[in-house]
Amino acid sequence: MFDVVPILQQHQLRRTDCREQVLRYFIRTNAAISHSDLEQHFDTFDRVTLYRTLETFENKGIIHKVVDDSGAAKFAFCEDNCHAPHKHADSHVHFQCTQCGKTVCLHKITIPFVKLPEGFYAEESQYLIKGTCDKCEILA
Repeated sequence: MFDVVPILQQHQLRRTDCREQVLRYFIRTNAAISHSDLEQHFDTFDRVTLYRTLETFENKGIIHKVVDDSGAAKFAFCEDNCHAPHKHADSHVHFQCTQCGKTVCLHKITIPFVKLPEGFYAEESQYLIKGTCDKCEILA
């Protein structure tokens, strides 16, 4: 079992059963997870507790928001040097499998630079590639 206590301590978060279990789940799953996914997996925690845990983790730089075409907010574990309040260093590509629906971070693939017209200033950039993941490709 992965020890998540150092991660919680590094981000100055109090240890709770919910935080430890949810963080382990994020690390073990290695994919974007929605609030609904957490509710289905953890029947011991109520939806508000799970929502607050997601919000706290995002604010502390432990997870970041992932955009895909599902319409639901999803989150993934930050492997980059993300830091507190909304200072995520997650300039990487996300990949959504059209077969299984899983969305994953491709940390080693950076978002291409886009030169904006004069007077335009980027605050955030998101890049989603859709296709077949390595697990589904094997099954095909």
